[in-house]
Amino acid sequence: MAVVTGSDSGIGRAAAVALARSGYDVGITWHDDEPGAQTTAEEARAAGARAAVRHLDLSDVRSGAAVVVALNDALGGLEVLVNVAGTGASTPFLDQELDEWRHVLDVDLTGAFTCAQAAARLMVEAGVAGRIINVTSVHEHVPLRGSAAYCAAKGGLGLLTKVMALELAEHGITVNAVAPGEIATPMTGNEDVEPTRIERPGIPLGRPGDAREVAALVAHLASPDSGYTTGASFVVDGGMLLMAAEANRRL
Repeated sequence: MAVVTGSDSGIGRAAAVALARSGYDVGITWHDDEPGAQTTAEEARAAGARAAVRHLDLSDVRSGAAVVVALNDALGGLEVLVNVAGTGASTPFLDQELDEWRHVLDVDLTGAFTCAQAAARLMVEAGVAGRIINVTSVHEHVPLRGSAAYCAAKGGLGLLTKVMALELAEHGITVNAVAPGEIATPMTGNEDVEPTRIERPGIPLGRPGDAREVAALVAHLASPDSGYTTGASFVVDGGMLLMAAEANRRL
């Protein structure tokens, strides 16, 4: 069974459906879009999987562990956790309010930590050589002006991924990060838009990504084929990070 947080839309939904098609039952969580989560569950069931849906608000950082345990109890046998749920804020550093800073870090970093710790404890207790996959961002690796809290949270989650990989390896549990660039999802304002029709001259591939392209990597990292892969961060950005040197040359 796989738990995918934030699976009511976007990358989370695509990941849950991809895992269902790979043979996993799926635990689905939502924050403010219960109908979206039910749609994800319907797609998972159409792929032959069982699905359970729970509400998750990671601004209450202790709730993450309880929801992971509840989904484990509902479906049994947790093998995979995918941390997708997240939020962001576009506020200049000098204007950043402490409450906003704390909210972003609670959801994107501390919430992911509590979910991962609960999942890992269940896996260790059951003797399962499981998989934990943290969806970060290209801004795990490079800064973004006006996004101090978001970059700090995603950078922190990237390094947490490596610590978890070191400590959980003795239990046969692998931990990896997936770092998307611009993906056509509700978070980027491109919900239900065909990515190939959106022009992005600053990205070498010339377009944003499709959530299913990220989900395919998640499904691979959850599969037996990735059993020797741990502590890595896989960038899925159409080559965007490769443009830093090119931008400098043009300037």
